[in-house]
Amino acid sequence: MGYVQEARENHVKKKVEEALRSKMKQKALKECEHYTSKYAECAMGRTLSVVWQCRKQAKELNNCLHQYTCDSVLEDMKKEYTLQQDGKGSLNLGSS
Repeated sequence: MGYVQEARENHVKKKVEEALRSKMKQKALKECEHYTSKYAECAMGRTLSVVWQCRKQAKELNNCLHQYTCDSVLEDMKKEYTLQQDGKGSLNLGSS
């Protein structure tokens, strides 16, 4: 029963989930801007050699991005969104 209840609480509409995922990615890029610029610097002027020449920078960037774009972060964002929506609903009911 606990699992089903938790699944219902974290369920959001597809469009909402897409918006939350987009917001999550934007935050990740902002937080990892330093690693992005290091990777871009390394990749400048390269074509195929970027794969092995910039491996370290790519790994650092991916590790940073993963901290902000993993499933647990998305689930937390869904919970926060759901709580905000529930709060708005109860406010609307209370003011009637």
